Amino acid sequence: MAGQRITVVISQAQSKNPQLRALEEDIATQLMLDGKVEVSLVPHLYDLTTDHPGMLFLKSVPGDLIVLSWLYPRASRWILDRNGISGQEGKSELKSEEEEEVDEEELQPSANAIGARDVPNRKIYTIDLRARDQAADFLGEIQRIANSASVQTVELLDWIGGTPRPDQMQQYLNPQKNENGNGQPVNGNGNGHSPADSNGHRPIDLESGPVKRRWYPVIDYSRCTNCMECIDFCLFGVYGVDGAERILVEQQDNCKKGCPACSRVCPENAIIFPGHKTPAIAGSEEGGIGNLKIDLSKLFGAPSAMELAAQERDTELVADGRDAVGMTVGIPKRQDSQPQKRDQLDDLIDGLDDLDF
Repeated sequence: MAGQRITVVISQAQSKNPQLRALEEDIATQLMLDGKVEVSLVPHLYDLTTDHPGMLFLKSVPGDLIVLSWLYPRASRWILDRNGISGQEGKSELKSEEEEEVDEEELQPSANAIGARDVPNRKIYTIDLRARDQAADFLGEIQRIANSASVQTVELLDWIGGTPRPDQMQQYLNPQKNENGNGQPVNGNGNGHSPADSNGHRPIDLESGPVKRRWYPVIDYSRCTNCMECIDFCLFGVYGVDGAERILVEQQDNCKKGCPACSRVCPENAIIFPGHKTPAIAGSEEGGIGNLKIDLSKLFGAPSAMELAAQERDTELVADGRDAVGMTVGIPKRQDSQPQKRDQLDDLIDGLDDLDF
């Protein structure tokens, strides 16, 4: 058990850009030659279906996991979670310049968030391949994480050398409850590896042919407060609730390609569209979409986030042969709240209005 190696999964870019492919291949080759971690290649994480070999492999990994993808780390983490691949958030020291500028307070989970369910005792590290241009930077971070995981393993083995209770031993041996009720693993062969990974001397390519590009929302439960504003706003049947009355993405393929309207409506910026061009919608750690400190729509007459969301929804409704509803359906009740006390921002906006341009 002490020799169990951490698993690294490289999620490939959607495009076949030679520079992106070269970086992926360089990282995989160097990790393979080093031989200290398990390495696998899968198609773009966002496009994988639940029964794709790449996703099944990810579900079969029982221990700590490092996932490198061309996505924001937050987006990758919650894509994994929605597919039943969960764990404690592993902290990576390799960040893009944009991420390094984010205030640490913004990274704290919302006080009223409902959080992820049944999080196993293992860590998942998600790293954005856009953070650096050189493979060496990623290799160094992977080595740091692997060394940290080895230290934790030694500490656990020291504990095992004592006299643990049977339930403690079971928790250690099975950090991720991944069974179908009959005591058998749901995916893989139960040892955390795909059957193709028999020798550990080559990266496993789990592409299994081209995958279709997808578009659907991903919920960040560290921010979601279960307010249900998204399910009220969306008129395409994308959202539903589970047995515990928690919001979930139920019919993801009902979502209209390119439309991020429900993300703009969410008061906690908890809805991610990983393929969107706007960082806050795509999963960046930066602040919300509709709750900016300075509302530019008030300064320049542009539509607010709520108005833009309604316009985007109407476009898709009309395309489906349905009637546009504008701001009459699903607009959050919070918009009807009492106005806040006047502050310096109000004075600034009034001052700009008085200027003669």
